[in-house]
Amino acid sequence: MSVLPSWNDGPARSAILDFVTRIADEEGPDYVAPSERIATFDNDGTLWCEQPMQPQFFFLIDRVRQLAEKDPAIRERQPFKALLEHDHATLHQLGKQGLMELAFATHAGMTEEAFDEIAVAWLASAKHPRYDRLFTQCIYQPQVELLDFLRGNLFTTFIVSGASIDLIRAFAEDAYGIQRHKVIGSSARLRYELQGDHAVLMKAAELNSFDDREVKPVNIGLHIGRRPILAFGNSDGDLAMLRYTKSGRGQRLALLIHHDDGEREVAYDREFRLSPLAEALDKATDYGITVVSMKRDWNPVFGG
Repeated sequence: MSVLPSWNDGPARSAILDFVTRIADEEGPDYVAPSERIATFDNDGTLWCEQPMQPQFFFLIDRVRQLAEKDPAIRERQPFKALLEHDHATLHQLGKQGLMELAFATHAGMTEEAFDEIAVAWLASAKHPRYDRLFTQCIYQPQVELLDFLRGNLFTTFIVSGASIDLIRAFAEDAYGIQRHKVIGSSARLRYELQGDHAVLMKAAELNSFDDREVKPVNIGLHIGRRPILAFGNSDGDLAMLRYTKSGRGQRLALLIHHDDGEREVAYDREFRLSPLAEALDKATDYGITVVSMKRDWNPVFGG
């Protein structure tokens, strides 16, 4: 079987293969010990589809609907009202961090295990509105192959995402082969409690860390303790992680997906007035970032 079969021949695929060959050559000048072969991947828009909204927010909408069935007054309270009515103007004013805070507020007062059960059940049935397939079937097949290829070459692969760490942990191992403890994401504060003789961690309605932009390298340092030698993102929110990776000594590879395939996925440049990857794409050459064109470099986009 060929290496990276869903990647078309071209500069991006060649850059990946050349990089891995060089750092794995024990006799070569660019050799990197397996313990230092760290690869970090953003999730939304990098490993699975994030449009028309990140799956995190579809999950949030369904969660608010469930809460509104128990307490109908929620339907008239902002920002829950805007969420249920798809009032994008109001939601846009909140920003990603505001929406994340809203997400954590709807999950407060439960244990980590209870949340995990809710998330796993939702992922087993929730479908993407455009593709009419499970969100977990909207994962990019070329990236699954890349993750497997890297691990086959003794890389340790991590997710570093702005989305909820708990939601990603509910599917990452099955979908990507990335274990729960190798997921870094936005998180709520946890509180230790004793329920009788049973010790639990309870989710609080407070943001602990919003894992976006400059916070991504900070959390990599905090939770991984090594600078990645390979990083993959898709937006300006990943730019700090990509530049942090490239700033290390020795051989480094930073990759950026350009969503330019309006037929098979989404062409961000055409469909969004403000593209979420404006600076990263414009400055890619200056920063030494390898751009991956979804249209040119991937065939297919999704798995079967």
